[in-house]
Amino acid sequence: MNEILRQLPQKAKEKHSETKKYFAKLRKKAPKNFDYLMQELHEDEFERTDCLKCANCCKTTGPLFTNADIERIAKHMKLKPQVFIAQYLKVDEEDDYVLQQVPCTFLGSDNYCSIYDVRPKACREFPHTNRKKFQQISSLTLNNVAICPAAFNIVEEMKKRIPVK
Repeated sequence: MNEILRQLPQKAKEKHSETKKYFAKLRKKAPKNFDYLMQELHEDEFERTDCLKCANCCKTTGPLFTNADIERIAKHMKLKPQVFIAQYLKVDEEDDYVLQQVPCTFLGSDNYCSIYDVRPKACREFPHTNRKKFQQISSLTLNNVAICPAAFNIVEEMKKRIPVK
């Protein structure tokens, strides 16, 4: 896994232009059954991929925390939301709550998340490859393929199996 993660940013960079053009075409005209096909690609990939062997998303990026996330996690940790914010979060340049530091404070050395059952929505949905209207989040996906080997594999398989003109 370490070798895959080491090579991933370069592989994503090499495919960036091709993938960006593919997504531009896809946004103009996605196939009728596109959401179904993406769900299938996502499920197939995650039958092979064990996130606990990787956790690169938790090690290299931080999720956005919604107000609902903050309330839920603070309650779980028996903290007031403002105390949770002060201890763990900061406001980024887009006025979103994000972690003060990465790797994620809640990631253990075994790659398990200490708040998994109440983790932020962004973590639950990552890498967002099974999202409806996937073609609308292409800029996010272009970033995620450089972080997540599963996202990279899904996008490469999507380009093979879902031609766009």
